[in-house]
Amino acid sequence: MPNLHILWPRSKLDLVRLLVLMLLLIPIVAASFTLIGNAFDWGGSPEFSSPGGFFAGSPGGNAFGAVFAEPGFWKSVALSYWIGLVTPFIALVIVILFVASFSSAPVFGWVWALMKPILAVPHAAAAFGLLFLIAPSGFIMRLLSPEISGFTRPPDWLTVNDPAGIAFGLALVIKEIPFLFFVTMAALPQVDLRRAQIVAGFGHGRIWGWLISVFPAVYLQIRLPVFAVIAFASSNVDVALVLGPVAPPPLSVQILRWMNDPDLVKGTIAAAAAIIQIGVTLLALMTWWIGEYAVLHLARLAAIHGWRFGRDRFLQISVGLVTAIAVGLVVFGLALLALWSLAGVWRFPDALPRIWTLSGWISQFSNLAETGLRAAVIAVISSLLSLVLVLASLENEYRSDIRPTRLAWWTIFIPLLVPQIAFMGGLSVLFLRLGIDGTLWSVIIVHMIFVFPYVYLTLADPWNAFDVRYLHVARTLGKGDDRNFWSIRLPMLLAPVLAAFALGVAVSISQYLPTLLIGAGRQPTITTEAIALASGGNRRLIGTYALIQTLLPFVFFALASLVPRITWANRRDLQATGTGN
Repeated sequence: MPNLHILWPRSKLDLVRLLVLMLLLIPIVAASFTLIGNAFDWGGSPEFSSPGGFFAGSPGGNAFGAVFAEPGFWKSVALSYWIGLVTPFIALVIVILFVASFSSAPVFGWVWALMKPILAVPHAAAAFGLLFLIAPSGFIMRLLSPEISGFTRPPDWLTVNDPAGIAFGLALVIKEIPFLFFVTMAALPQVDLRRAQIVAGFGHGRIWGWLISVFPAVYLQIRLPVFAVIAFASSNVDVALVLGPVAPPPLSVQILRWMNDPDLVKGTIAAAAAIIQIGVTLLALMTWWIGEYAVLHLARLAAIHGWRFGRDRFLQISVGLVTAIAVGLVVFGLALLALWSLAGVWRFPDALPRIWTLSGWISQFSNLAETGLRAAVIAVISSLLSLVLVLASLENEYRSDIRPTRLAWWTIFIPLLVPQIAFMGGLSVLFLRLGIDGTLWSVIIVHMIFVFPYVYLTLADPWNAFDVRYLHVARTLGKGDDRNFWSIRLPMLLAPVLAAFALGVAVSISQYLPTLLIGAGRQPTITTEAIALASGGNRRLIGTYALIQTLLPFVFFALASLVPRITWANRRDLQATGTGN
């Protein structure tokens, strides 16, 4: 008999483990079976019931054959593969080199303080901001025209929606840098940073010494988040709809088109393509895994040969400049969203609008209020429920003396490792068959699947770093575990708890595919409306919706910062640490 008592809850609090497993695994497993059944047409559709195609003699084999025969299919696959592999690599290299170069410099704290609000910017909003910057009629070209460039009309340059996906990849890089910076900062306190000082004494350069002494330990802790970035980049939809190639588009965008096609046969083709998308993401992850061993081998060769790379000043300056440019692109892009939302007449090559107006805000006020409120309600409820599950999970780990295993971490991150277009495609079909699609609560529950991992990742380190001697002292005074949780640990960790909640809100607000597919168009939010406007080309409306999409998370982050300051106005140590440690 298997040891069922390991999984069977031993207390009411221990039930949280089962709830978390149900939240993270059951929808994915159910969606997978639905997706496979749809792809192989187990329902018996006559169009795909005949033998032949890629899987000769298999029901639904022709669906895969139809996908492979689609014009531009292999270009879509190649595009998704290189975006999923190259953009995370560039973002990780920038982050790691910057941390290695400036971790002990005063500028490091300033950059980290700036990264936090940028982390809250939705991907779609950042993509719109970049679009307004680098488009042929964008702000950069306006500044250069006509005096420098000589253009009195926008040039016919393909700076966005280019076939190679360069603009698409650039947007993903500048948005993933804050996230990878965040997880790296969370990992640094768990590493002995004195190693870098030791290797520096042997004549190694600042960057190289940090890479061979500190980075291996850091990378072990951020490896799963890096994998999540690879999966996200290889199957991204919202940024691809704004900046990605059009003919052919990335594979995920093509799958979405098939899903929305009124022809029911396209649904089977979309399911088959979604399975292929999973294969593309797995291929990118396997390539990265092979690359890890290649990098490890090269590092060992460098160590054996005694290479020290002592002259790295130019590299330090370069990576600092690149990081500043990446941050500047996001900040200036957000400023352009505000400008365009107030622009009346803004003809090329004018650097600023000739006429300022609030007509965009006034005409869209009712829809902005409705979709913004719905997005906030979904975000608050999904983040609050996720926070409750995370707090209960962490408290249960403490009381039961449980340390999360590698399998537990994989379970937590699995919703972020499965391509959203495949997962959501299968889940939307399942919800449709169950008759629960298009409801507010179905959208909230699906949002929780993606919010929970981020809330857990944000709160786990501060929770585990809490000085439990406070609890030991209270226990000697006769206080129980429940009383200690509510009156000591939770109040002292108010700042990181609210920060985790705010990050969960930001993650929920940025969700496009779950809202679109599970909401079935009946639960529009500010994000789905902003993406829908991308094809219209009305920059004033795009700027208005994208700005609201950006401001919503900022409101919650501001509250998460202000509430602890107000609550602990007469508690200097709690204000100083923010964690109560």
